[in-house]
Amino acid sequence: MSTLDDKINDHFAGFVVRKDLVKAVKGNAIVPTYVLEYLLGQYCATDDEASIATGIETVKEILRKHYVHRSEAGLIQSTIKERGRYKVIDQISVSLNEKTDSYEATFDNLGIKKVAVDSGTVKAHPKLLVTGVWCIADVQYEFSEDARTSPWILETIKPIQIARVDYESYKAGRAKFSTDEWIDLLMQSIGFNPDTFGRRSKLLQLMRLIPFVERNYNIIELGPKGTGKSHIYSEFSPHGQLISGGEVSIPKLFVNNSNGRIGLVGYWDVVAFDEFAGREKTANKALVDIMKNYMANKTFSRGINPMGAEASFSFVGNTDHNVPYMLKNSDLFEALPPQFHDSAFIDRLHAYLPGWEIDVIRGEMFTRGYGFIVDYLAEILRHLRQEDYSNRPDRYFKFSEQISTRDRDAISKTMSGLLKILFPAGGETEAETEELLKLALESRKRVKDQLFRIDATYPEVDFYYTGSDGKKRHVRTVEEEEFPQFYYRKGTPGAEVSQSADMDGVEMLTDALKPSQSRPHDNPASTTPKPAEGHHVFAENRKGISYDTLFGHHLQGASRIIVTDPYIRYFYQIKNMMEFVEMVISRKAPEDQISVHLVTAPDDGNIPKQRELLESISEACVGTGVDFTWAYDTSGTAHARDIVTDNGWKIVLDRGLDIFQAPMRRENGFNLGDRLQEHRMVKAFYVTYLKENSDISLK
Repeated sequence: MSTLDDKINDHFAGFVVRKDLVKAVKGNAIVPTYVLEYLLGQYCATDDEASIATGIETVKEILRKHYVHRSEAGLIQSTIKERGRYKVIDQISVSLNEKTDSYEATFDNLGIKKVAVDSGTVKAHPKLLVTGVWCIADVQYEFSEDARTSPWILETIKPIQIARVDYESYKAGRAKFSTDEWIDLLMQSIGFNPDTFGRRSKLLQLMRLIPFVERNYNIIELGPKGTGKSHIYSEFSPHGQLISGGEVSIPKLFVNNSNGRIGLVGYWDVVAFDEFAGREKTANKALVDIMKNYMANKTFSRGINPMGAEASFSFVGNTDHNVPYMLKNSDLFEALPPQFHDSAFIDRLHAYLPGWEIDVIRGEMFTRGYGFIVDYLAEILRHLRQEDYSNRPDRYFKFSEQISTRDRDAISKTMSGLLKILFPAGGETEAETEELLKLALESRKRVKDQLFRIDATYPEVDFYYTGSDGKKRHVRTVEEEEFPQFYYRKGTPGAEVSQSADMDGVEMLTDALKPSQSRPHDNPASTTPKPAEGHHVFAENRKGISYDTLFGHHLQGASRIIVTDPYIRYFYQIKNMMEFVEMVISRKAPEDQISVHLVTAPDDGNIPKQRELLESISEACVGTGVDFTWAYDTSGTAHARDIVTDNGWKIVLDRGLDIFQAPMRRENGFNLGDRLQEHRMVKAFYVTYLKENSDISLK
């Protein structure tokens, strides 16, 4: 186990489980993760390998005996008849038979209907009347000569969810973890290996939990297929309900006028709409109008007294085009059905989660570590719905006065949700608060910026906040920085800013940083952008960046380049160095001779391998016109990361050459991110270009 796993087991013993065990017990049982983890939590909530092995076999036996496979429904029915009573695990729903004035249950997999249910059971578990609920149930069989009487009787029922949780112990346990450790614990709890995600990517994953902790929260996530958009709503919590976007109706969602029965919003904390996107899809206008009213006012009405509910809405769907295409030709909501591609509906969304920043789910992204039993965490998050943390950022920051009440409410709800998830007992620092505030502002700004494209009557909004120093701190979306040429349209807010303003000391990526269309020696008469001094900050998860865009123009004309980076040790770091050398080779004229020298620190864990890899770069450069050499900094003082050239440039790098997130690798097949730097997501980093007044003395 990792150090984090040990710590998790020390402070949350009995409430955590090893996440890879779900696959070990699932087999061909088509049940949600929270059902399996409920059982694993009963028998495998330990770090003792022997106990885990025994517990897995126990859970497998329970599933083998009591989980109902549709193909074996007849056998289970016969078992119940012969024994008179039998325990089953199945999805159960209940309806009222008005002709007999009695409640009747339907067992989804077992395939039996009109199972007698007493009123007390229905009162104790009202969700059974709305949709199917996974339960452990005792079913009896008593044959009657009366054909109108069903032989099936529901004796006892227990919805699969954990018993009451101690919220104070949860908060006390949180205090034992650093913020980074807590984020990793939550990532493992939802099944992911945190080592395969960057900081921003982790926060985006955890944003999917906000509807579970915030009442009446509306979030949308549109992006490519296969990124796990609906997973958390179908597998994570017994308090969430995932429905297909095409299956939505007014009676099912809000209220049935024929019997006055409230719909899904009255019984579930989260209602998620899967496959919500699709321009060819249609929606009932009356449904859209009721949804808009509910999303804005938390109430709905169908000709009777207004009714209120607390369910949050999550809309997830696939995009048909990439981000630059959408920005150039339409907007980031282009995939929505026409009835929902409506400014009034879109304005009621509190946050737009950029699904295109989330990687396609792959095998190495799943964790083998420990995380909360999802049902335990679901109960904690449900408890947090009654709290309000929206005012906590006011200690450090103030919003722009231009931000409307609706925008402010949206940002505050996102902020409150993030704080509940990460800091349930408080204690967040100013820097941590600012990190979350930027994400909350950006998530609402993405909605508002697209509204300007859809409806020009919306007023201009400058999304910024001020700190204790009174300085304005502007917020931009990642796609705004990555595609300014498409993001801004003439006459829209930011169009002029994108050309000239230096917002918060961070310059826009100018043509001077863009790769030239041809190398100078290919066309001597061509003009190339002039390299300039400046400081540039790059947001995590943006693409389109390469060593050539960052360094190419500044290195042009240099014959001696020194790279100082103490962290060229591991294979991927040395591979970065090789790609830097490849960039120099690709830009130089065939007749030019350039020397590239690396100053780094030894890898105390494996110096021979480090030497072997660095020497392989030298050998690979033979005959190319580039002479690569390297040396250890024996003084131990080379903490700086920079590039110095004999043509007068010094390029300061906070991360050195380690600016890229690990690209997705496949054993069989190819991946562009592994081949082309422009298709990789970057880590958050900055680069500063300084022009020296005199020639730099190169050792």
